[in-house]
Amino acid sequence: MSKPLLSVSGLGISTVQDPRTLVSSVSFEIMPGEAVGVVGESGSGKTLTALSILGLLPRGVAISSGLINFDGTDLTKADSETMRNLRGSDISMVYQDPMTALNPVMKLGHQLLEVIESHEKLNDRSIARVEAALREVGIPQVERAMESYPHEFSGGMRQRVMIAMALILSPKLLIADEPTTALDVTIQQQILALVSEERRKRKMSMLWITHDLGVVANLVDRLIVMYAGNIVEAGTVQEIFSNPQHPYTYGLLSSLPSRADKSRKRLTSIPGVPQKPWLVGNTCAFAPRCFKATADCTASAPKLVGTLEKSVACFHPMGDE
Repeated sequence: MSKPLLSVSGLGISTVQDPRTLVSSVSFEIMPGEAVGVVGESGSGKTLTALSILGLLPRGVAISSGLINFDGTDLTKADSETMRNLRGSDISMVYQDPMTALNPVMKLGHQLLEVIESHEKLNDRSIARVEAALREVGIPQVERAMESYPHEFSGGMRQRVMIAMALILSPKLLIADEPTTALDVTIQQQILALVSEERRKRKMSMLWITHDLGVVANLVDRLIVMYAGNIVEAGTVQEIFSNPQHPYTYGLLSSLPSRADKSRKRLTSIPGVPQKPWLVGNTCAFAPRCFKATADCTASAPKLVGTLEKSVACFHPMGDE
């Protein structure tokens, strides 16, 4: 059995001043060629977890515990030079907003050449590599695109450029942080199909972050559901969608519109708002919003138990009467 490409164990992330826990005891693995999705509402710790892998946490926020092992290297102990060499070449990231992720005063061709130059010397083939990368993600008239500025492209085209930039050095792991959020539905589907095809061709691992379960249904192999800085459920896509165990996962799935429902009834919603992770304490963070909560849920915090195919952190999982 092959070893995990990425192994995150007991990851904790906190603020530096006036310490507040933002992510607590997060553990998961990504195998070579595997795609894993992380879902949850805003503030659940999805993006912070991803940024910790790249060593790009915001100022004033730091890893407080745990290990991040990438292909044999503990990233929590890696120096800045090691991390700089890994970013872009072995681990790449596609950011959420294509409107602001690109440098507005640099031509697109120069921005892609800069990615290559940060890891190797430019040569006679560098421009051809950039043109090939743009062509591969469906950018028309690549010679014109090379001389264009970001504002001359639509949001969907800019996101394709971002994907080309992330893939140009053939990374082992691609991290995508809600890259379709700012795009309309038609363009979303095009970007999802593009990323799925590129991952298949390159046999690349992927960590896809989103708040929309519907987006990842046909894109990833396994799902991780986060709430208030903790993993509350994890498992294969088939298991999560067909048999959700945590009431939070059940609520997220219930809020998705169904194409079979012609009555256009009001969508189901989860009452209340997410708790701040640092205010949870030793309780179930979802208890104030949960229809199955009992005294047990406010007396202690449930542990994540189960198998790789399905694990849940809940005292009263769905179906357990």
